[in-house]
Amino acid sequence: MIPVQGVEGHRVAVLGLGRSGRATCSALRAGGAEVLAWDDSPETRAAAEAEGVPLHDLTRIDWSGVAMLVTSPGIPHLYPAPHPVIAAAYVAGVPVDNDIGLFFRSFSTATNMAFEAPPKVVAVTGSNGKSTTTALIHHILTEAGIAAQMAGNIGRGVLSLDPPGEGGVVVLELSSYQTDLARALTPDIAVFTNLSPDHLDRHGGPGGYFAAKRRLFAEGGPDRAIIGVDEPEGQYLGGQLAEAPEDMRVIRISSGRRLSGPGWNVFARKGYLAEYRRGKQVGSVDLRAMPGLPGAHNHQNACAAWAVARTLGLSPRLIADALASFRGLPHRSQLVAEVGGVRFINDSKATNVDAAARALQAFDRIRWIAGGLGKEGGIAGLAPHLGSVIKAYLIGHSARDFALQLGDTPHALCETMTAAVVQAARDAQPGEVVLLAPAAASFDQFPDFEKRGDAFVAAVEAWQAAFAEGQGA
Repeated sequence: MIPVQGVEGHRVAVLGLGRSGRATCSALRAGGAEVLAWDDSPETRAAAEAEGVPLHDLTRIDWSGVAMLVTSPGIPHLYPAPHPVIAAAYVAGVPVDNDIGLFFRSFSTATNMAFEAPPKVVAVTGSNGKSTTTALIHHILTEAGIAAQMAGNIGRGVLSLDPPGEGGVVVLELSSYQTDLARALTPDIAVFTNLSPDHLDRHGGPGGYFAAKRRLFAEGGPDRAIIGVDEPEGQYLGGQLAEAPEDMRVIRISSGRRLSGPGWNVFARKGYLAEYRRGKQVGSVDLRAMPGLPGAHNHQNACAAWAVARTLGLSPRLIADALASFRGLPHRSQLVAEVGGVRFINDSKATNVDAAARALQAFDRIRWIAGGLGKEGGIAGLAPHLGSVIKAYLIGHSARDFALQLGDTPHALCETMTAAVVQAARDAQPGEVVLLAPAAASFDQFPDFEKRGDAFVAAVEAWQAAFAEGQGA
């Protein structure tokens, strides 16, 4: 646990008692604060109370004497409207923060500064690829023998981490919900992967969404910024951060095009990653045969992880070996099984059109499972990426709406995950891929994308067992 600094003797309110909220309560109490905690869900409150979290109804408290409100990332604090408790804190003039802000203000203690090699923080944000990039960085560091921990929007709550020791590295995945509110954001290395429309209602539009991501780079100023420049926002951000074209504090990364110029660039083209500094190549690796990194989108993730590892002083050979041993994350281009020459790929995390497009571009001869709770615009934006789709198998609330947007692409209305997997598996021929890339939220049939991916895996495993018994024909 990382005790929160600067709260001793203060009353601190905590709203939201999920994983990060409960860790926040513990870290605040370890820092000497009196905690007033609440959650709108009776079940969550009961679970927190069972762990010893002190409950106080924040909708009825007197805000005088409360030093701060700490809120969980999923709770709206501005758009589309602030949660009533947060609105009350604003009116009372009480500062509002989240666990990410508390982490950064508490991380660099005098003890840490006494190390010969002080611990470092790497923070990763962007629309797509954050989780894979974060896990890939952590994997490379671990393979190199560096004591690394992973937290944030993946793995553990940040305040539940162990205080890092000499030369340790903390790798954080940070969503726009987390960066938007944190009052302190001071990573040593910050990564921006890419940007595509998402969470627009929460941020008041695309400008607010990008501004939330940009705060990671503008609030504290990392020592090194690694910026995906395949979209205008990344190009703008790189230009804002660099003092000159040759400024080595900014590393530009790309998947699909060669980067030039006198600075530090890492890019991947046709499956090959190359690193250039001051116009000269200093490292390269062939990504094509790496099973945990299929497709151009994962090659961008590899570029970001490569840049972080090189910033931390690791050699190209060591990084290449670690990339080759990475097996990917569940629900993100995850190879579940190969049955009768057909590969089954779980990309349940592809909850928006941009992520689904990246998945569709990563494979050939696709039996595509899509659908769920569709987002604004449906799948109209995927029209240019359907060339490899042999047939679509549609599930969930938006199945019929998606069917209307498929044009001439053959499709079947399957409704459920099990029905979609069975029909796609029966239709598939050797060499084809059954790909779950929903292009939609999961909340119509599943509580989250993980449970949706788990349902896909379970259906594939059932098919695999039936096939092995000679029933899959």
